[in-house]
Amino acid sequence: MPCVVAVTIPYTAITIVFIVLATGVGAFIRRRSRDKCLRDFEQNMVTLEDTAGKTIWGRLRVENTGLEFVYPQKQRDEDGHDEASYILYKHEYGNIGAVIRFHDELSEGNKKKREKQLEKTYHPGVGRRLKRKLVNVFKTVRDSVAEVVNLLMSQAKKATPAGRVLGSQDKYVSQMKQELMGSVGTSYEPLLERYIGRKVVLEMIKGDKIFEYCGVLKEYTADFIEIMDVDYSAEEKKPTRKADMAVPRKRGVVRHLGE
Repeated sequence: MPCVVAVTIPYTAITIVFIVLATGVGAFIRRRSRDKCLRDFEQNMVTLEDTAGKTIWGRLRVENTGLEFVYPQKQRDEDGHDEASYILYKHEYGNIGAVIRFHDELSEGNKKKREKQLEKTYHPGVGRRLKRKLVNVFKTVRDSVAEVVNLLMSQAKKATPAGRVLGSQDKYVSQMKQELMGSVGTSYEPLLERYIGRKVVLEMIKGDKIFEYCGVLKEYTADFIEIMDVDYSAEEKKPTRKADMAVPRKRGVVRHLGE
């Protein structure tokens, strides 16, 4: 009986440690894994266009689980309900046509902040360029590292006494690896990387048509492309206005260098 207790307690303790680690790592990373393109528009007045033609206008709040558009004032719907905001959950991102930030709707403070962003994009400092290169190196090798880690874990399970422990904690080990490998929101794209800060032509699908917009490529992630200084109109026959846009990559592609 004492032998059974001696074996059971360590395994229970190890399981608890793995659960705590998996939960802690996951919570820490998820809190910071907000899309960089969308995050650039946070606390700005923006317009959301969805694929069905619906538009939402409000101050953007970005979380890792979705977006909230806070209305300047409450609105009453057809059923008589007062609404103060619109929430779009992450699993609904497939419905996004574009998130647009019109320049004439920005506050003076946000205009200045935007100008600084554009200046840094056009003329990045040494530190900014170095940081981007280091991050890109990490993104390039992370898949290879993941393969090596998986191989080492497999060998450890087969060849070491600790293998039984690792094997029994597969669920939590896999969860931590998934959180860590998925924490980098940007998918490295060599074709786009060289054009950061330069004018490009974006092809964007709207309904059954393709439109072209010329602007400065500010950023890209695995899900979005961010273009600044675009002449944009929500409707074809209406006058264009200067705007910045975050477009889902499945609906917009950088097709040409614009310089």
